[in-house]
Amino acid sequence: MSKRALITGVTGQDGAYLSQFLLDKGYEVYGLARRSSHQGVVEHRLRWLGIEDRINFVPGNLTDLASLLNVVETVKPDEVYNLAGQSSVGVSWQQPIATGQVTGLGVSNVLEAVRMRAPEARFYQASSSEIFGKTGGGVQNEATPTHPRSPYAAAKLYGHWMTVVYRESYGMHASSGILFNHESPLRGLEFVTRKVTDAVARIKLNMGRELRLGNIDSHRDWGHARDYVRAMWLMLQQDSPDDYVVASGRTTTVRRMCEIAFDYAGLKLEDHLVIDPAFWRLAEVDYLLGDPAKARRVLGWEPTVTLEEMIHEMVDADLARLKAA
Repeated sequence: MSKRALITGVTGQDGAYLSQFLLDKGYEVYGLARRSSHQGVVEHRLRWLGIEDRINFVPGNLTDLASLLNVVETVKPDEVYNLAGQSSVGVSWQQPIATGQVTGLGVSNVLEAVRMRAPEARFYQASSSEIFGKTGGGVQNEATPTHPRSPYAAAKLYGHWMTVVYRESYGMHASSGILFNHESPLRGLEFVTRKVTDAVARIKLNMGRELRLGNIDSHRDWGHARDYVRAMWLMLQQDSPDDYVVASGRTTTVRRMCEIAFDYAGLKLEDHLVIDPAFWRLAEVDYLLGDPAKARRVLGWEPTVTLEEMIHEMVDADLARLKAA
């Protein structure tokens, strides 16, 4: 019989790519769907990948334990991937309580539902490099001290440690992937990489003139979401659960990432860039660089897409979208 996977956040970037990956491996994929008046719009990523009709949607909400208990009991999953949450760092300052309830406490609800209704299921928690926060430079690995710099990061750190607590207290196969920045053509426009590639495409097509950003001197470790969902799956195939940094091992400034996108389109960044203080974070994370040595050694995982290849793919996709609009 095929394995069953339950994915929260199934309509997001990672949920869509993970669904595609698991379907290709013969899984039955169930996606937790929060009731929305935008039904038919929020699934656009799944449609873009051509898999929307292959997902079994089940109603539920991370803030409602009763609904999660019902979902887990109904689906009887072999694997549970908790990818849902309020995922924008910027929005987390505007909605700190909602971010804590969904991105933080929501993890406890999913863990509790799995513990009570499917204790043998293997659980994956989407942690984030944002938990490291104020690093002071250097490389971050699984043992690096954490210093969250946003409500989002603090909520993610809570979820990360609750996963450890359930693993150590109940013997659950519960693992966290500390994923560094990972992008794709499916990224939302509120994220800087997609904001950049969309602006490049608009400028190239004479539909826009400028790109407005805040701090472009911060460093990030970027990879492709397709590579990173493969690491999620590999974690749940191990005999023992654990936590893993998933990263490219290369850090790049936001400025250089922008240059890659503009150069690819035959444009000059300095002709279109506007630095706008409105886009500066209240507390900046200046430097992120992940060490994926453990994932490489234990999981056999390696990234396959370079930053340049990813940005080129995103620019091409945004050009195609705008031309078709």
